[in-house]
Amino acid sequence: MKLKAWRSVVVLVTTSVAIGVAGRASAQVDLGAVLPLTGSSASIGEDQRRGIELALGQINAKGGVLGQKLDVKIEDSGGTANTALDATRKLTSVDKVPVVMGEFSSGITIPIGQYLVKQGDVHVNIGSSSPAIAKIGSGSFSVIGLDNLSARFAARDVYALKLRKVAVIVPNNSYGQNIAEEFRKRFTELGGQVVASVLYTEGQSTYRRELQQMSRAAPDAYVYSAYGQEASIINREAYELGLNNKTWYGVYLSMCTSDTPAQIARGQVGLEVASLGTGGASYEAAYQAAYGSAPKSSFGSYAFDAVKLVAAAIQRAQSTDPARIRVAMVEVGKSYQGVTGDISFDAQGQRIDQPYEKVKFDQSVVAR
Repeated sequence: MKLKAWRSVVVLVTTSVAIGVAGRASAQVDLGAVLPLTGSSASIGEDQRRGIELALGQINAKGGVLGQKLDVKIEDSGGTANTALDATRKLTSVDKVPVVMGEFSSGITIPIGQYLVKQGDVHVNIGSSSPAIAKIGSGSFSVIGLDNLSARFAARDVYALKLRKVAVIVPNNSYGQNIAEEFRKRFTELGGQVVASVLYTEGQSTYRRELQQMSRAAPDAYVYSAYGQEASIINREAYELGLNNKTWYGVYLSMCTSDTPAQIARGQVGLEVASLGTGGASYEAAYQAAYGSAPKSSFGSYAFDAVKLVAAAIQRAQSTDPARIRVAMVEVGKSYQGVTGDISFDAQGQRIDQPYEKVKFDQSVVAR
């Protein structure tokens, strides 16, 4: 099965009154989203936007929420925390929304979540995986698993490929630091060795120095995780340096290869958050029909599930009051069947079980 195009969004909720085409007033429930529509993760943000759009279409086709149309306001984070926070403040203070979903990067999601929890609003994480997400506080929920789960899966998978000496390169932020440390810990426990570990600075025009540093350790394979545009530079320069003669293993492979030319990425392996639980095939079909292509990543499906889950919570609460929505989120989150599988929250509002898949870049897409 093949992946299609899809790492961030912020969604909000309020009841508003709009004028219909016939001139009559019609109430609606507004959702807002903060996504990286520009910057290094723009391709992921666009995929998340599409996931939200598909969910809204399906919800409204069945009567909306609380008998009203569900709508969305989307703000661009620009890939920076300050811009994302400004967008979140606008959504909550101007648009008066009680729920915000987003962002994609942990370094942006955390301050957004902290702000929302302090304000008494609801936060839903749809793409970030740093363990620090779990410390945001009551009222913050994650529909995607955190790095302790993905790093453990990656370590086992790499070891199963009979690779024993690996070099690791990840971004120098909360996400990358946690992935590197958790992978090292788990891989070492299995008997493997991390012979080089590099935390790269985001936004550079070249990573040749870092790649040469890693190659001097003579690893059996390279394990990496990087955002779309930065990953494309890493992949291109690794290709030019001849480092692709070794195995490249991507943690969230669709993110790592979303902006990389097929001839360079071909043959890479890795893990991917599973995007196809119950109803997953219908999500793929709907995406293909709406956009004429398959998703580039899995993250759109998590945005899709988040919108559906929030809508179910609002319906259960029979209110757009954030305090009532928080209570309903806990109830709905005891077991919610989404397109990404069963979503159940622990006491901290984090997804308990996260399914992953072993994937390979084949032809021009990540294949399961």
